[in-house]
Amino acid sequence: MEWVLAEALLAQSRDPGVLLGTVCRGEASAERVETLRFLLQRLEDEAARGGDALPEAAREVAAGFLVPLLHRLRARPAGTPDSEPPAGHRRRLLRAASAALCSCARLAGDPPLAATLAEEALRDLLAAGPAPALEGGAEAAVEVLAALGPCLRPREDGPLLQRVAEAALSLALAGDGEAAALAAGRLLPALGQSGGAALQAVWGGLVAPSEPGRVGPRLQVLSALAERLLPEPGEHEAGPDARRCARFWRTVQAGLARAEDALTRKRARYLLRRAVEVSAEQGADCICGSRDEHGPSLFWWSEKKRDELLKFWENYILIMETLEGNQIHVIKPVLPKLNNLFEYAVSEENGQWLFHPSWHLCIYKRMFESENKTLTKEGVIHFLELYETKMLPFSADFSEFIIGPLMDALSESSLYSRSPGQQIGSGSPLGFKLQTFLVTYISSLPEELKSGFLLRFIQKMTSRHWCAVPILFLSKALASVPRCKALGLEGLLALRGVLQCAVVTHQTLLRGAAQCYLLHSAMNLVDVEKVSLSDISAFLLSLRQEESLGRGTSLWTELCDWLRVNENCFGRASARSAVGRQDTCPLSAYVRSLVQEYVKSPAWDTGEDCWMPDWAEARLVALMVALAVDVEGTKTPCSERRRTQNALRVLLDPLLDALVKLGTNAYMPLLRTDRCLQLLVMLLCTCSSKGSSAPDDAVSPCLQDLVVCTAESVSQFLLRRLTAHEASSVADLDRCHLYLQVFAQLADLHVQLGWKRGNPVGRIIAPLKNASIRHLRDTDGEQEPVLGRQIQRAVSMATLAAVCEALDQRPELQLHSLDIGPLEQFLASLQLNQVLQKPHAEEQSRCVHPAAQHVHRFSEESPSSQGWGKVAAQYIHDQWVCLSFLLRKYRTLVPASEGELPEPRLPAVHMPARTLQAAVAALAVLPADRVLPVLRCMKLLVPKLLASCESICIEAFDVAWKIISSLSNTQLIFWPNLKAFVQFVFDTKVLTIAAKIKGKAYFKIKEIMHKMIEMSAIKTGVFNTLITYCCQSWVVPASIGSQGSLSSAENYSELVLEACIFGTVFRRDQRLIQDVQTFIENLGHDCAANVVIENTKREDHYVRICAVKFLCLLDGSNMSHKSFMEDLAIKLLDKDELVSTSRTRYYLNSQQHRVKNRIWQILLVLFPRFDQNFLNRIIDKIFQAGFINNQASIKYYIEWIIILALHKFPQFLPKLWDCFSYGEENLKTSVCTFLAVLSHLDIIMQNIPEKKLVLRQALDLVLPWGFSHNFSVRLYALVALKKVWGMCRTLQVEGLDALTSVIESSLSQAESAHGAGNAKRSWQRTRDHFFFAAFHPLKDHCLETIFYILPRLSGLAEDEWIGIDKFTRFTDIPSGAGSERYRSPTRLRELQPGAGAPQDAGPCSGEADQQPEGTDVQKKLVPWRSHAADLELELVLQDRAAKLGKSLSRLVVVASLVDKPTNLGGLCRTCEVFGAALLVVGSLQCVSDKQFQHLSVSAEQWLPLVEVKRPQLPDFLQQKKAEGYTVIGVEQTARSAALTHYCFPESSLLLLGNEREGIPANLIQQLDVCVEIPQQGIIRSLNVHVSAALLIWEYARQQVLGPRAAGPQATPPETSVLLEHV
Repeated sequence: MEWVLAEALLAQSRDPGVLLGTVCRGEASAERVETLRFLLQRLEDEAARGGDALPEAAREVAAGFLVPLLHRLRARPAGTPDSEPPAGHRRRLLRAASAALCSCARLAGDPPLAATLAEEALRDLLAAGPAPALEGGAEAAVEVLAALGPCLRPREDGPLLQRVAEAALSLALAGDGEAAALAAGRLLPALGQSGGAALQAVWGGLVAPSEPGRVGPRLQVLSALAERLLPEPGEHEAGPDARRCARFWRTVQAGLARAEDALTRKRARYLLRRAVEVSAEQGADCICGSRDEHGPSLFWWSEKKRDELLKFWENYILIMETLEGNQIHVIKPVLPKLNNLFEYAVSEENGQWLFHPSWHLCIYKRMFESENKTLTKEGVIHFLELYETKMLPFSADFSEFIIGPLMDALSESSLYSRSPGQQIGSGSPLGFKLQTFLVTYISSLPEELKSGFLLRFIQKMTSRHWCAVPILFLSKALASVPRCKALGLEGLLALRGVLQCAVVTHQTLLRGAAQCYLLHSAMNLVDVEKVSLSDISAFLLSLRQEESLGRGTSLWTELCDWLRVNENCFGRASARSAVGRQDTCPLSAYVRSLVQEYVKSPAWDTGEDCWMPDWAEARLVALMVALAVDVEGTKTPCSERRRTQNALRVLLDPLLDALVKLGTNAYMPLLRTDRCLQLLVMLLCTCSSKGSSAPDDAVSPCLQDLVVCTAESVSQFLLRRLTAHEASSVADLDRCHLYLQVFAQLADLHVQLGWKRGNPVGRIIAPLKNASIRHLRDTDGEQEPVLGRQIQRAVSMATLAAVCEALDQRPELQLHSLDIGPLEQFLASLQLNQVLQKPHAEEQSRCVHPAAQHVHRFSEESPSSQGWGKVAAQYIHDQWVCLSFLLRKYRTLVPASEGELPEPRLPAVHMPARTLQAAVAALAVLPADRVLPVLRCMKLLVPKLLASCESICIEAFDVAWKIISSLSNTQLIFWPNLKAFVQFVFDTKVLTIAAKIKGKAYFKIKEIMHKMIEMSAIKTGVFNTLITYCCQSWVVPASIGSQGSLSSAENYSELVLEACIFGTVFRRDQRLIQDVQTFIENLGHDCAANVVIENTKREDHYVRICAVKFLCLLDGSNMSHKSFMEDLAIKLLDKDELVSTSRTRYYLNSQQHRVKNRIWQILLVLFPRFDQNFLNRIIDKIFQAGFINNQASIKYYIEWIIILALHKFPQFLPKLWDCFSYGEENLKTSVCTFLAVLSHLDIIMQNIPEKKLVLRQALDLVLPWGFSHNFSVRLYALVALKKVWGMCRTLQVEGLDALTSVIESSLSQAESAHGAGNAKRSWQRTRDHFFFAAFHPLKDHCLETIFYILPRLSGLAEDEWIGIDKFTRFTDIPSGAGSERYRSPTRLRELQPGAGAPQDAGPCSGEADQQPEGTDVQKKLVPWRSHAADLELELVLQDRAAKLGKSLSRLVVVASLVDKPTNLGGLCRTCEVFGAALLVVGSLQCVSDKQFQHLSVSAEQWLPLVEVKRPQLPDFLQQKKAEGYTVIGVEQTARSAALTHYCFPESSLLLLGNEREGIPANLIQQLDVCVEIPQQGIIRSLNVHVSAALLIWEYARQQVLGPRAAGPQATPPETSVLLEHV
């Protein structure tokens, strides 16, 4: 068209000047300028026709028209004036003007003109900035330079070309905008054509060092210049060869591995493919220099190894292209090729790398950074398995890769989930592989490299916030590394950093386990000669004693052994150590000097008031003392008490000496006394920690004896300091809290050793009590709040609270039981909630702590850190501690109302309503961590006042619940407060009174109960606390058979009901945490964290366990118990009916399924207590449940409970017979439930005297169902028939001669001649199913079968399996007399989950496709399985097609994997239009879907449709293969054929993949061929309907419409499209 237009213009005039002038007149529109360009290009072809006038005319056009036009376009950016054309029109105008200008420059024959115009455009480009907007002058400049670039002379204009190239490269690399794309796509290729200086300048800029993030623009430029940088053979012009440049290959690798966009990765693959093709075509050796002199080259080519190299790179590019699909079922078959790459890459001769390992690592990086976490996990596992099968040569790139991308990938918690089929608590497969890999890899490292690698590995663990699960398994892997002297002080500090930073916020058990593994790592890897005992003690201080390093655990013993072996090998103390010693010494000498250094008064202690010392130092000294004593104990065969006592005395002699002098030396510095008392507290805590209570432990008794020897002096010191009224600052207040801690420890110690009258602690109780009361009375009326007096008041109240706690918790200290002494009178008349007023401003400033104090968790937190408000809150808290003691002591004297005593002697006790109102007010002002004593007081007051002062009690409930609900995320104080709250709101007396009066309190309690259950879905363990306390309060009277014991439980039976069915479906990350916690718990004592951390039993399972154990304690002969159980059973059945009729989606392991499952489990637990009268009330509901289409596990429970009911009460047998009278259409597959019941007829008939009559009735009912059209029903009928017929023969039932031959023939045919393949397997599987072959309804009636065995065998999710060991471990509720029925005595427990019976598939089979491998799936026999049925189907289809006047093709389209109704509707329409023989779908119910009908436009009425479910596809495909069909997969594989070259057979079966997953791997193996559609774009997938339509049309074109025409040879596609929607 362009040529015709130019010729027409030339025909009008032969004068080029006139002609060009005519074209240039008028408005400079895009059409006019394009016409000018056409004309100028035509004149270039016939330059001789213009003569001398043509160059001049060209110069005039350039100077007079084009240059001004370009100036206007550059000066007026798009969008500024209204008259400016749109951006697309403007770009068209620019491109045409630039091309015309280039033609003018060539026609003018004036080279300087092109250079001048290029200079001007270059100035405009540089003036636009480094990253200009496309709308400005940059676009015009780039277009002009791209057009004029080929006109510039390489020699004369070389400097200009170089500057243009540098500017263009800078623009292209500046960003990812349109300006950069224009420079890379147009300007740089144009400059590259000129070669020489321009190409060299571009190449030099490309290979220069740059930022890692600029890979995309760099690859864009390299791709644009690929023809110049990677020239094909025959191009002799010398230029840069990119193959020989290491920088080029690093850029390509970065694009392959790190690029986020698919286009950049595609460019990198293109460059790699072109380099390989060029190398193969040239046939010459080529090598690229390596960054490592001793390593392989990044790229090399040898003609001698041409075939091996081509194979390697072909597989490599195939893997990289496959990874673009991001689908694991497509990628998994390709992973073996990755193993082959490693085989190619390592030389068999010398074991060295032939290919640079960075190429392999690019593949793993690509997999690790995939959005598909399954692919990431597969890649990580594949990498970790490398060293299991092959020993690869050392490579620094591998070490860097492990520290970098691998550990980054390992930070993803979801990778550590269990594999399908693994038991809960069995551990993470990836975690075990990581452990094996790390051990193998570190063992293979040279000795001189181990230290550096391990140090960087540990430092990586501190460089980011790791989640609990990854850091646990990394620590476990690190602990498994064989012993080696690899880490010095820096490594030990790195391990300490992991402890302090990485695990500070993790779950307690996982955190403790990680600490154990990190300590193991330190003992295995630290070179003791490079660290000192000071360094080791500082590291041990980072371990939490209450979570991991508990005394008496196996970890403690290993640490003692390690210290004993190495105690003489430790190096000198470093500058960072706490003690600046320089010589190596035994552990005992180091600890002795440590104690001595700690106890002595510091040089800076002036004796004046000072702040409390840090608790951490006391903890360190106490820890090292305990270790040193135990290490000394390991040096002798047997540990004697005297030897331990001597060792302790030697180590603690400085401390004991100081403690003995406390009572007499009034001038001992305060700081020294503080440190001594802190160390005393920490020693007692350390040596008495959990795990150290072994019978042969001699350390704790010896320490107690030593402390008792100093008790007199310490007690006198405490008395003097607490009663001297010397406290005048907040520091003194902190110090007094220390004294009170020591007092509590000494009181505990004397109680443990046997309280003796007149002991030192007992002698100071009365003076402390009297002095505190006296001081509080003396200062009560002061008007001016002075700091010193206020502090002393706080000290006196705290002392009084400590005395009350000691008296309350230790009854041995109370000399008189109910006598009212001065203490009781003072407390009873105490003004409640009295606020400790603030001191004056100038004095209050003394309350501010000058530095943050790190207070140990065993100590009270310093109130000074929170200012005066903390002091005041503590003061009120101490008041309520005292009042709690008073109310507990005189709880029998608390009246039900205040009007009973006219003159109360104890106002706080005798006026409970006023006290409760004060408690409510205290809750409103106290911080949440100080409300515990108030809640305890409420527990004593509410039961007395609920009947008379209900409104106050309700207010107390509300205020307390607000505090609890606001603390749901505060772990440290939430659980104690929740427990106290539950104890006062759900106290048995409160529940009984509230239910009796049925007032507002009753409904408020139920409201709170439901709110707590709702909270349990967010915070696991809340419901556990509630149900455990309630059941504990009911269980003791229930177990002894008290008639009225369950009165409160009966009124709150919905609490037990909710507990029976409780359990949420957790998110995947929550399930992972629980699974890993179970794994740690299963380690037992091998993990010290299990010993020192108390199992709180907060998992959801324990809610149901508590309810079940409580129900097991109930006695069916007790009327109260019986009434409670019957009421609960009725509510459970109603709940089941409600769930069954709800519209919530119901599928395998859904919440609905789980709830129904739990309902029937509890009914089975309750069933032995049901009598005939009650069962007569509920039997109809039980049978009715059998008609509902339930999941397999629920069917088993229903069948089981029907069998038990009929066995116990045979009079209900007629109801079973009635269930078979509804007809086949009404029963459908639910008849399998009742047939399964008949398969246990021998159990049912045990209590029936007239067995023959029952057998005859059963036989008459079963026989007709053996001829049902439903295959599953026939199978179940045969199983029942086999059982009934066997009993008939055993009992010799008469009158069955006429049926004998029929029955025997049917059973024989089922066993031997029932057909080959799937039919026979289905019969065998049904016959051998556990419910028929191994299950015994009576012997297996136990908790293990109900809650563990049957859920496991029936395909429930693992989190629904409750092991019997959990029942035995839960000791909060006693097991009772029926504990022997916990475990199953049969072999049922030994069976493994396998293929279920045909009924095992639930009503929503689509969900089963998402289940892991190994899950039971539905597999039914369908009519086309039989040859006769198949032939009949074929005749039906042919007859139907003939009636429609259609030609019947032999194309079968299988869409059983397609889910979306829109895709199915479109496929139905396409198949009908092109005459497909058959469309196979997963469910014929899709035809009624509105979306399907909208797309199909009634095509389903004219196209044969057949239903083949997903589990049936393998057999269906095999059947079609046997009939001569070629099975064609619409899928991309390594050997897939292009659609343009594939010839369809007449009998073709087209298998379509799922929209998300494609074709499963097990079906790909059955394909005869895979066909793919060539494409040229970037997007890698088409919609499944679109893909199928293309193939259906191609089949119709070849087989139906006519012979296959020879199509044009298609260019090999750059990429191929995946024929399923991703």
